[in-house]
Amino acid sequence: MRARALLWLNIAVKGALIALLLFAVFSGAHQFQGKAMEGRALTYPLAALIVPLGWWLWGRRDSRLYPYALDIFLVLPFLIDTAGNALDLYDTIDWWDDFNHLLNWGLLTAACGQLLLRYPLGRLNVVSLAIGFGAVTALLWEIGEYYTFIRGGPEEQTAYTDTLGDMTLGLVGSVVRRSLR
Repeated sequence: MRARALLWLNIAVKGALIALLLFAVFSGAHQFQGKAMEGRALTYPLAALIVPLGWWLWGRRDSRLYPYALDIFLVLPFLIDTAGNALDLYDTIDWWDDFNHLLNWGLLTAACGQLLLRYPLGRLNVVSLAIGFGAVTALLWEIGEYYTFIRGGPEEQTAYTDTLGDMTLGLVGSVVRRSLR
């Protein structure tokens, strides 16, 4: 019963992500201007494919053992980011970007932790690897943000401070999520 509910939640999260990305690309709404939505529409769905593809490549077939929590935790940050843009939260709520980085890196770290728990690594190793994953991906995200829509744009003058804050919050989100386990 639990697996069936997680399956439907997983489908809902992925369906909502695809629907919002299509809305972002084809609506022409002002809140998506300058937010690299075309790039997001091309790359965000990859997050929705990683776990099913990995499951299939490693020959897993029993749907009762499918890592639904890992899949949901991996896709949720992309849905939350897209929803934040759709609702214009980045431009209307000062703290939304910071909250988004904190929450989403907590979720991404939870996804990493779900994967690592499948291996005999020990608690300290799982926590260390998950936090390292969170820190590295937060840094890579900020590099991607810089090259896709900050460099040469109106935010370039203040981006360094924002980037340092975002990286710090991404790391804190990674540590807090693993500490609550």
